[in-house]
Amino acid sequence: MTRRKASYRSLTSLQHDLRVCRACVEAGYPLESWPVRNERFDQHAYMYGQAPGIVEGDERRPWRGRAGKTLRRWLDLDEEEFYETFYCASVTRCYPGRPASGRGDRTPTPREQELCSFWRDWELRILRPTLIVPVGGLAIKRLLGLSGLNGCVGRTYELDGASVIPLPHPSGASGWLNAPANRELTARAAALIREELRANGRG
Repeated sequence: MTRRKASYRSLTSLQHDLRVCRACVEAGYPLESWPVRNERFDQHAYMYGQAPGIVEGDERRPWRGRAGKTLRRWLDLDEEEFYETFYCASVTRCYPGRPASGRGDRTPTPREQELCSFWRDWELRILRPTLIVPVGGLAIKRLLGLSGLNGCVGRTYELDGASVIPLPHPSGASGWLNAPANRELTARAAALIREELRANGRG
């Protein structure tokens, strides 16, 4: 049974309710996991992806699969440093399953995205991060309203006092990373993130 309070004062309280959220299932969507959650709440940076993959859905922890390893390599962070640095969230919080084609993971519908935006809004309000890293086209669009990776990867934006530095999704499923120029943009974005972390005493 989904629980959502009118307001939250702590991430501990929010995560207590998020871990049992079934809002999308109750709305009729066929999800294949329970919500993925964080195990600590003292970070000052916010990582915002599209949706958990199958490994993350099984473990209920973010960025546990191959894409997470690539992401940590880009940022030159080991596993412990990564989770100490970033509170990890996503547009939707449950593994959405496969699409009808059977290839890749199903893209969450606009309604699922809206149902999960409740958690993001409260996380940002409570955490007040100094750095936000949206990962992948969907996360970038939901957070910044921007479409297309070429125009935003490698640049820094500002949102409610936080620096926002977009990254492409590290799965490489779209093929965008196959172009050398796009890999250079990704390296530039990763360098900007590392610089921002150092400036805030986290790198």
